[in-house]
Amino acid sequence: MSLYILILAFLTSCGNTTEPDKTAEKVITPEIVENSDEQQNMLIGKFTKEDLLKAPYDSWFNAEYNNFKPSAEAMETIKNNISEYEIMVFMGTWCGDSKRDVPKLLKILDEVGYDLSNLTMVGVDRSKTTPEKLEEGWDIDRVPSIIFIKNGKEINRFVEYPRVTLEEDIAKIVSEQGYKHSYLN
Repeated sequence: MSLYILILAFLTSCGNTTEPDKTAEKVITPEIVENSDEQQNMLIGKFTKEDLLKAPYDSWFNAEYNNFKPSAEAMETIKNNISEYEIMVFMGTWCGDSKRDVPKLLKILDEVGYDLSNLTMVGVDRSKTTPEKLEEGWDIDRVPSIIFIKNGKEINRFVEYPRVTLEEDIAKIVSEQGYKHSYLN
């Protein structure tokens, strides 16, 4: 049974995968790619929260955003520390982990009054790439990857799934409490 769970977890992960069949993709606009094999659209490249509020992304975005109730204690820590950071988010609109955590991240940022002009969101394809190569230099193996930057330097990052909860992990990162993301031992 545990082998089955391990195989299932690997197959559903938003981590590294084999190179997808590029012949199945058709560019609709510079930011949206349609993957005909799975009949879904992907945001590729830089985008904003407003893009996630439009179909087809709004169905999963609104559900996660509206149902999320972050911990008050973690939110207080975030509110007191996050303004010092720029945030870079790499996600896949095809990825279940991104669909779960990016709406929650945006709700956290909205509730603490974070200046969204300091937030950059980048949609990647299944290979974790963009046509503009926005991922270069960021070591993106899994999504979502939420990178916290202070004074031009990466301080820490959240990768794919939380150690505790998203807001508690972010609180540890922005208060510089020695957080290690899910793939560091």
